Amino acid sequence: MKLTEFRNWIRHTLGLDHAIAFTVLARVWSSAAGVITVLLIARFLSPAEQGYYYTFGSLVALQIVFELGFSIVILQLASHERAHVTISPGGVITGDPVAHERLASVLQKSVRWYTVAAMIMACVLMPAGFLFFSHQRHSGPAVAWQMPWCFVALAATLTFQIDPVLSFLEGCGYVANIARLRFTQAMLGGVLMWLALSTHHGLFAPAMMILAQVIAGGVWLYGRRSLLLGLLRYRTAENRILWSREVWPFQWRIAVSWICGYFIYQLFNPVLFAYKGAVAAGQMGMSLTIATALQSVAIAWVNTKAAPFGALIARKDYEQLDRVFFRAFRHSISVYCAGALLVWLGVVYLNAQHMRWAQRVLSPPVLGLLFLATLLNVIVFAQSIYLRAHKQEKYMASSIGSAILVSLSTYFFGRTYGAAGMVGGYLCIGLFGGIWYSTYLFVKYRREWHAN
Repeated sequence: MKLTEFRNWIRHTLGLDHAIAFTVLARVWSSAAGVITVLLIARFLSPAEQGYYYTFGSLVALQIVFELGFSIVILQLASHERAHVTISPGGVITGDPVAHERLASVLQKSVRWYTVAAMIMACVLMPAGFLFFSHQRHSGPAVAWQMPWCFVALAATLTFQIDPVLSFLEGCGYVANIARLRFTQAMLGGVLMWLALSTHHGLFAPAMMILAQVIAGGVWLYGRRSLLLGLLRYRTAENRILWSREVWPFQWRIAVSWICGYFIYQLFNPVLFAYKGAVAAGQMGMSLTIATALQSVAIAWVNTKAAPFGALIARKDYEQLDRVFFRAFRHSISVYCAGALLVWLGVVYLNAQHMRWAQRVLSPPVLGLLFLATLLNVIVFAQSIYLRAHKQEKYMASSIGSAILVSLSTYFFGRTYGAAGMVGGYLCIGLFGGIWYSTYLFVKYRREWHAN
């Protein structure tokens, strides 16, 4: 088989394009690097330090409260305007002048929003971490977490200001470029994390990972300064995006959904840390990291199509939209199921051989339940990406309901039954509520919007 024929086979059979390929490479690298990281954590961190390591990540995720889902809004606003203009390799924009002004307006409003949000985040995140960790006690030697936490919070604030610009450029069609950048960030982040762990500065590793995103992202954006500075200086007096009418009705619903997402996905570690100790939190943290890595690889087939979805919707090419989506959706489900099964069998083997590494993750039955719950997430995420590409947010009520139920379940079952109770409650809520309601929304609004 010739190389060209092989590439065509890969493209048509696996649905791989450059954007998906680099996204998957980044996820695969992160997963493979994660194995090395897990081994280094087990080698250089105590079980208690492992608990701090993963709980750092849960607290940093509080940036959702300040980001308010605006990155999704930015991407879709940019993709709808980008459909009517052309951007040259040198950053020169031609085409509809109204769309040009509106595109510039999207970037200008995004930069202003995130500058203010980053300052507020810096003033809140670091004290919140000190307040939480200062009130926790655990057996064993004391853990020096103060300085690592300061570096984590500072690095998170810096990368917080880069992400919206990347979302904007992704909406402008730089999907494959952003995917390549994510791959570079993942590689650099892995190397810096390993250096921190292997030199006995393990709790600085999360900060090193985030700092890698800042360095690689900043260098890449500097190469696009001509396009970005041109848009930031562009006059938008007559055709700017109207925040109150075009952005806020979409964003506030997205914001509620994203904040609810924190309570759905990030409460496990802090609750276990508080009631079952740092070791239990470390086991849950490592297991969630594995499940999230599998989910990230699988959803790449759909997520990299978010900007093209917006462009197809702007042109009302719904037939092509559905063709692209459902094919990507099938690939996502297949990839996730295959990956989850392989990882679960690997953990079963480790337990059967009584290897000490098996004690760093959840037991096979509980891990299997977590993987099933994550499969439901892949389905819901894919459906939500499709609907949000229409610049509409229909998942707010579902997110609020899920956040309340999962938070209550996590607190009461986790406090009494630990990780098994948490994961069992999480799966039941998704199985008997979340997946069915999400599918109902998907079918209902897809039919309504495309009929009109």
